[in-house]
Amino acid sequence: MSQKLLLTFNAGSSTVKIGIFAREADGAKRIGKGVLDFRAEPLTFHLIAGPQVFDVPLVAKTDDLLHDVLEEVFDWLSAHYNLDAVSAVGHRVVHGGDLFTDAVKVDDTSLAGIESLVTLAPLHQPQNLRLIRAIAELKPGLPQTASFDTAFHRTQADVIRRFAIPREWFDKGVKRYGFHGLSYAYVAGALKTLEPETAGGRAVVAHLGSGASLCALDNGVSRDTSMGFSTIDGVPMATRSGAIDPGVLFHLIDAHGLSVKQVEEMIYKQSGLLGLSGISADSRELLETPSKEACEALDVFTFRIAGEVARLSATLGGLDTLVFTAGIGQNQPAIRRSVIERLRFLGLLLDCEANDRNEALISREESCVKVRVIATDEEQVIADDCRRLIG
Repeated sequence: MSQKLLLTFNAGSSTVKIGIFAREADGAKRIGKGVLDFRAEPLTFHLIAGPQVFDVPLVAKTDDLLHDVLEEVFDWLSAHYNLDAVSAVGHRVVHGGDLFTDAVKVDDTSLAGIESLVTLAPLHQPQNLRLIRAIAELKPGLPQTASFDTAFHRTQADVIRRFAIPREWFDKGVKRYGFHGLSYAYVAGALKTLEPETAGGRAVVAHLGSGASLCALDNGVSRDTSMGFSTIDGVPMATRSGAIDPGVLFHLIDAHGLSVKQVEEMIYKQSGLLGLSGISADSRELLETPSKEACEALDVFTFRIAGEVARLSATLGGLDTLVFTAGIGQNQPAIRRSVIERLRFLGLLLDCEANDRNEALISREESCVKVRVIATDEEQVIADDCRRLIG
């Protein structure tokens, strides 16, 4: 009998990560992965199939439906995998609002619910919907599931989720939701494996990538997070500002005549490391650039991250474990070192050699707080959800 497969789609605002998993009796095992990069010219599909690596320029043009793009991607996948053996497709969906507290099968009702939340995640939710509908068109009848980034944070208390604005807006959905939940779910599971009794105890996880946020975990359960109503909030990111005084936005509109769209473009796409440095949104490039502006951008970045670690530690009433994850968190020792040096007052002591080698445990033995580096895997969480829901 042919081995059953699962596909996962993890859509960002400019890329789609694709996971290929074998559906086995004891779980879903990754056997390949790909990245569809909408920033590349031409549109490019990067595929890793076992030991083989391909960078494939696609002929298909991007449109609102994505049918042609996915059809070409599926053609390339079929050269390496038996796509007739795909039993289900799982998706990361950024926003579940208050409608979705766990992953769900995609049907007419859940699809309508996902669509109703577009205004809460205007950059990401439409991309999620396009992929779901394109696959339904290409593979009619193939089961699909949706795993929500916000669902992991539904364990947070209302006192954490409320803004200090008139109470009726909370009931209308204006509240702190939190994001990167699939990443935090994976890290919480990894901590449970490492420390079965406590799952890291009072842990702060720093998911540092192009998008960046932090989460406070109490025995693996989300209690607080840096991102709130939107994916702009919290610490500075590659091109997003992070938390900003609302008065700045009013000033840009009223005193300088910027439109709401212009301000939105600035806050989402022209700020963060890119705006601070005027050089690049990529922290790797800034680390190699000796200019004052590059150094200042990185200083602001690590200063805000350290401040958020301290704030989340207050939520938890202490700190037992600090975890770095995602592209920057996993791979950039200089960023980790700068954050940890700012947190010495909490008893964090860095093992510099272990940090430089990107080891799994980078704190010294006498450190009051364990500092770990854990590689996240959002697609694994999606695949596990998909397998559980499909049965």
